[in-house]
Amino acid sequence: MSRRICLALLWAAMLGAAAAGTIEDREARLSASLRCMVCQNQTLAESNAPLAADMRQQIREQLGQGRSEQQIRDYFEQRYGAFVRYDPPFGPSTWLLWLGPFVLLAAGFGALWRVVRRHGRSEPAPLTPAERERAETLLKGDAP
Repeated sequence: MSRRICLALLWAAMLGAAAAGTIEDREARLSASLRCMVCQNQTLAESNAPLAADMRQQIREQLGQGRSEQQIRDYFEQRYGAFVRYDPPFGPSTWLLWLGPFVLLAAGFGALWRVVRRHGRSEPAPLTPAERERAETLLKGDAP
């Protein structure tokens, strides 16, 4: 009987260690997918800012309470807005963020196309008689 209890305790300890690793992995994934609101160009995992440390602690606590990764993301998004996510969802509030670069690129190509088209269509100004005479002397090789 005591052997079964020892095996059960050993099994429970192994499951507990595996669950702790899973929570750490989940925390690392969440910290890598959320933006530090102080640094703004770093993830929570990369940032040393006090706010980032507090946010990582909040993630640990919520994971310990059994919340899912999506619930935790939703919590931070509700608190800080969609900007807190490194991969904000495609929606009405983020259309400019997702489509803005492509719109600017298309506008740049459109402007370039107009400039090139206009430049190709323009006729050169006719030569004045003095310019024509100078060009003829240069072509004949009788340049002064």
